[in-house]
Amino acid sequence: MNIYSYTKKDLENYFENIGEKKFKALQIYDWLYKKKVTSFKNMTNIKKEVIQKLNEDFKIEKPEIVKIQNGKDVHKFLFNMQDGEKIEAVLMKHDYGNSLCVSTQVGCNMGCAFCESGRLKKRRNLTVDEMVTQILLVEENLNIRISHVVLMGIGEPFDNYDNVIKFIDIINDDNGIGIGARHITVSTCGIVPKIREFSKEKRQVNLAISLHAPNDELRNRLMKINKAYPLKEVIEAVKDYLKLNNRKVTFEYIMLKDVNDAEKCAIELSKLLKGLNCYVNLIPYNETSHIEFKKSDNNKIMEFYDILKKNNINVTVRREFGSEVEAACGQLRSNYEEEK
Repeated sequence: MNIYSYTKKDLENYFENIGEKKFKALQIYDWLYKKKVTSFKNMTNIKKEVIQKLNEDFKIEKPEIVKIQNGKDVHKFLFNMQDGEKIEAVLMKHDYGNSLCVSTQVGCNMGCAFCESGRLKKRRNLTVDEMVTQILLVEENLNIRISHVVLMGIGEPFDNYDNVIKFIDIINDDNGIGIGARHITVSTCGIVPKIREFSKEKRQVNLAISLHAPNDELRNRLMKINKAYPLKEVIEAVKDYLKLNNRKVTFEYIMLKDVNDAEKCAIELSKLLKGLNCYVNLIPYNETSHIEFKKSDNNKIMEFYDILKKNNINVTVRREFGSEVEAACGQLRSNYEEEK
């Protein structure tokens, strides 16, 4: 097993099972995540027989970076996994810190019509270590500290639920990467049973719902998941989440020209979300050569924004990143695959 897949609790159990004191888990975490060593032999306060056992039972491996695209305040990374699969992560520099958008799967089966990631179907889930090491590699490459993580890269996080929860445990652990819970955001297209399961975890991490339409008819066209879990069920699950967690929920809404950006859509969205402890994040669409959707005009986006504001919906417009890079999620991977 790759040791980056182990939570501190996992390692405590491991050491107890081999007859060692569980505090060694804390020492290992310190070497891995604070001192950033990549070999057990460099862990100088661990006795030789334990180092030998660690070498027998674990590996310390990271993917390789095969391509980096750099733009203004944005760096897009393409990683090669041990089995040759490719994934992406995107580092965005904000005034509040460095935010990394991580992938959770190789490809995606959700099939959202506007999404480049879903154009190449899911091949497998990412392991915990393959998610954790995206952070470590970007920090190492750019010599920075990542302060925020969003699970909005390639894949549907709740379709890889157990690994995502362990990933959150590791990066949130003060002895691990040490990213605050409120600086971690999990985004889902609306897998209702997993929203309900996540609600019961009662974690302080942020929940974001990829909405993108204010009614079932339009959402069915844009997002296949809506046929399994229609809007009414999604909103009910969100209401239950709010009762259990008292945490504001984000609704993501990609602005697609002449598709979901009409005044009537804004009014309908306002009615749908009325009274919820939430805010809407309007996202200018990143166009790709493979998909016919176009980005809404800036004036149209601001008109949509104004209608939501007038209807007392908290709303922001996401800052645009990556005009100099292949910005759409999954686009760098997709184009790399085609170039081979």
